[in-house]
Amino acid sequence: MSSANIVQKLWNYCNVLRDDGMSYGDYVEQLTYLLFLKMADERTKLYSNLKGEQASEIVPEHYNWSSLIKNDGDELFDHYRHILENLEKGKGLLDFQGKGYN
Repeated sequence: MSSANIVQKLWNYCNVLRDDGMSYGDYVEQLTYLLFLKMADERTKLYSNLKGEQASEIVPEHYNWSSLIKNDGDELFDHYRHILENLEKGKGLLDFQGKGYN
């Protein structure tokens, strides 16, 4: 997927959220969370492929990108809300498991 395609997809999501009544700040925040979850997933996969071993998850398994994309509709919304509620209880997203982003 090219950068232009990613940008277009992101703007499409922004338009949907805006049309649903979300303010600019709110949808930027939501998209930031989603991008963080996706980037953490990609980083873990990349590390595993490079090292030939399973990398430790940045985000706990039951709150990560893979757990999110297993759902759709109301289940997706509920799971996403559950992820955010639990991740905010940590000291910080990157220190959720007591580890840094190394």
